Order: sequence, then structure tokens, then C-alpha cells
Amino acid sequence: MTRSNIDNIKAVHQLATLVEQQDGITWYPTADQIAISLADRYEISEAQAIGVIAALSPRNKWSRNVHDADALISAFIAGGAEQANLTKVCTFGANKAKAVRILELSRAADLDAVLEILSGPKLREFASCIAGLDDVCIDGHAFCIWNGGRTSLADVPSIGVRLRREIKADYQAAADELGLTPSACQAITWCAWRRIHGVG
Repeated sequence: MTRSNIDNIKAVHQLATLVEQQDGITWYPTADQIAISLADRYEISEAQAIGVIAALSPRNKWSRNVHDADALISAFIAGGAEQANLTKVCTFGANKAKAVRILELSRAADLDAVLEILSGPKLREFASCIAGLDDVCIDGHAFCIWNGGRTSLADVPSIGVRLRREIKADYQAAADELGLTPSACQAITWCAWRRIHGVG
């Protein structure tokens, strides 16, 4: 646990507007409501809907992420994996393949089965946060906030197991000091960071 990194997180939180604070607190619960709506509409499990959203998230703006999840699930329900594979989404092919594999699970699939397919730590963290688990999603922006300065995402170092554990612990410590859940702390600081640096 590093005091300066905790202070970096808290400093960005202090720059958040009241709207950004509220948006951050409600961000993951709102994402979960979107997943529940998709699950209800297409008669899949909530975990599957969360998994599809998470799988399609890399390098994808949130509004497009939700659109892509809806389109892919709809295509899968209409024509199975073959139809889903023909559906255009704005992320990497390997991530789309993970989303399709999640849809191929039993409709009673739980989050553990979904997380196993997602495999990568950032995707697993994102899904866990949407599902309301006590986790923090560490991506390039979260690293920059923690590190105290903006870096192009291409220049963010590889976040291995040890560094990821350290960053998470510092977000959790900052969240405790701010009276927030770790995921809300991360989401609030991201909302402020996005405005400050004009990133999406």
C-alpha cells in the first residue's frame, strides 16, 4: 500500500463534480440494470448478459458497447453462433468469440462460468463490478489516476499480478477513506478523469 498513490486517487476524486460523483456511484448498478434488461428480453441469465457486455468492452465506447451486446445477443437468439459471428461489433475478434462462447452456455449459467470464459483480469474485474461484487476494475485509465499523471494507453506498462494487486489495494484504501465502495471510487475518478483529459 502506497500513501502517495492513495493520495493520487483521492486528489482526482476531489476534482469530481457533484454530477460526476453521482454518476460514478450509480455507474455499475446502472450497467447491471442494463444487463438485467437484456437478460429478461432475450431469456438468458443475468450473468451471461454481464459477460457479453464485459467481453465486448475493450476499446469500445460505453454506448456502443451496450448496442453491440444487444445486437450480438439478438443475433445469437435468432440464429445461434453462426448468426452471432456475422454480427459487426466494435472490439477485437477474440473478445467477440468470448461473448459468443458465453451465450453458448446453459441459460442457467452463473457468474463463475462466465468469468472462466472471460479469463483476462480486466474483463473479469469489469464483470464482477457490474455484478455488484467487491472488486475494482483496473485498466489503463485507473493506472494513470493511481500513478498521478496521464500516459497514453499505449505507454501504460503491463499490469502484472503484483502491480495489479498493489493498485487494487490502494483503490480499496482510498475508497475506505472516502466512505465509498472500491468500484464506486474507481468509477467516480474515471468520470472526473474523462472530463479533465478529454478522453472517452
